[in-house]
Amino acid sequence: MRPHHLELLAPARSADIGMEAFNHGADAVYIGGPSFGARTAADNSVSDLARLAEHAHRFHGRVFATVNTILRDEELEPCRQLIWQLYDAGVDALIIQDMGILQMDLPPMQLHASTQTDIRTPEKAKFLQDAGLSQLVLARELTLPQIAAIRDVIDTDRCLLEFFIHGALCVAYSGQCYISHAHTGRSANRGDCSQACRLPYEVKDSQGRIVAHEKHVLSMKDNNQSENLRALIDVGLRSFKIEGRYKDMAYVKNITAHYRRLFDEILEERPELAAASHGRTSFSFTPDPNQNFNREFTDYFVQGRKEDIGAFDTPKNPGQPIGWVAKVAADHIELVTDEAATELHNGDGLCYYDLHKELIGLQINRAERTPAGSWKLFPKDPLAGFKDLRKGTIVNRNRDMSWVRTLEKKSSDRRIGVWMKLSENAQGLLLQLTDEAGFEGQAQLALPWQAPKEQAGADGKLQSALAKLGETIFSLIDVQLALARPWFVPASQLNALRRQAIETLEAARLAGFERLAPGQAVQPPVPYPEEHLTYLANVFNQKAREFYALHGVKVIEPAYEGHQEEGEVSLMITKHCVRFSLSLCPKQAKGVTGVQGTVKAEPLQLINGKEKLTLRFDCKPCEMHVVGKIKPSVLKAAAHSPLTFYKKRPTATGVH
Repeated sequence: MRPHHLELLAPARSADIGMEAFNHGADAVYIGGPSFGARTAADNSVSDLARLAEHAHRFHGRVFATVNTILRDEELEPCRQLIWQLYDAGVDALIIQDMGILQMDLPPMQLHASTQTDIRTPEKAKFLQDAGLSQLVLARELTLPQIAAIRDVIDTDRCLLEFFIHGALCVAYSGQCYISHAHTGRSANRGDCSQACRLPYEVKDSQGRIVAHEKHVLSMKDNNQSENLRALIDVGLRSFKIEGRYKDMAYVKNITAHYRRLFDEILEERPELAAASHGRTSFSFTPDPNQNFNREFTDYFVQGRKEDIGAFDTPKNPGQPIGWVAKVAADHIELVTDEAATELHNGDGLCYYDLHKELIGLQINRAERTPAGSWKLFPKDPLAGFKDLRKGTIVNRNRDMSWVRTLEKKSSDRRIGVWMKLSENAQGLLLQLTDEAGFEGQAQLALPWQAPKEQAGADGKLQSALAKLGETIFSLIDVQLALARPWFVPASQLNALRRQAIETLEAARLAGFERLAPGQAVQPPVPYPEEHLTYLANVFNQKAREFYALHGVKVIEPAYEGHQEEGEVSLMITKHCVRFSLSLCPKQAKGVTGVQGTVKAEPLQLINGKEKLTLRFDCKPCEMHVVGKIKPSVLKAAAHSPLTFYKKRPTATGVH
């Protein structure tokens, strides 16, 4: 990818979903291989990735494989072997977190920095570029000025910047959350997060008073940067990433199509920019992010800190308001829709909030429109079980079966424009094709000239026949006939000529596809911005330790998963502030008469059942630390031997 290219990067749980992502306008797809992919339930075989790469390369799209867990020493060699298999399968780049991979014998392929590498500063971004990484996904928490500051230190001929523009938000700085491992032994850095952030908590202040009850105070709304794309381009981002390697086919189709449309509008406005792959996509539906699972939307910190970034009431999908309950009967409810044209369907999913603001789901078994225009809805489950469902209750729809069925069918068409020229020569007819990217194909038909019965419409018949591109990836821009006289050509022979020309064009496109050149590390190795790494650096194997030592780090502590941190530590670091969201921030109180000086950033406590966590607030960088300790049961269950890393620099005579 070049600095003027814009890349729409879509997720894929499977190769089939990845292929539909390309069909719906993605320039690149990221997907897990058979292991080490940071999503334990989204693994794919190498052969499936090869199948996906073959489809992607037809459009000069790219496939990025996630190899972004931290690795144990015994996993290094299997990981190295997998990387070579991925390269041979046609994968274009690896997304990595573990710096030990840079110490391996690798094939000549690009390495991209995973979100787990937690890139928030210009210093770290420049270091990773100079260490040989070619694409960096920046922390989701960054503002436009912070992204611009990183852009200013990056050489865009060597390294490009990537950013998440849609999907679920991890409340922690990625790679900086250890709650799951501390409580369950399941490591987020190894792709097995238990998602403690989506649980409800009781929040208590330093005096034991309840500040919030059963609120999901660590649960964020979903990311949506639809309104910020131009600003994000202007500050230097070139790869725009959709979250969702656990998402289903309909989600990937819809969200990819949504952003494809937005980027196509921008590319029309900005001729100095271009898409990173070839082809134009049309859709049989109108993309709408509200139709998929979401926790409502936020643009997070891109335009600065905002108060409404949390999904505190529920981590579920609240859907869109659709109407209100007019009547509750024994076996059905009557619903009046906000808009008369609204259609309800058997199988639709509805929901409402009970009096405690808990979201209650209600699936429609049968929907009938009444003569008055309202709807009789017969739910799948007995109405007696629906708490606080009464006349006047506002109802949302979070699943529209008509929409679901639309996306179960073929819903897009991606085509590359092509010019055709049919000319005659001594052997007969020559068909030449040139596509929008400049690739050429041709085919010769050895055929003696034969006059058509009706000369007046002969040229039109030839043009119409050649324009039939059917199930190919091409669409006709124009047909030029360079014929000295009208020709009659049997349909079967003209069809064969067209097919042969398309085959040669596809072969030329494949031959002209260039694999991404790997990045080159600066020599001698540049120093890492810090000389002491704590458990927050996620160093979990000897090769990663060698990497940081090579780059001048003096003290390297093991990853949290190495179990050398048995006391209370920061189990999560986040830009989200519970005090701010609950209007308890000292900065918010500044200047408020009667309040100023009385609100302090004292710790808060989160309680979920037997689990207790402490919130501490670092107001200078405006960050929150969730503090706790590893459970004895997790330490006891640890099967591997402890890492021989050191928390202070060993003496000259000590063990190294």
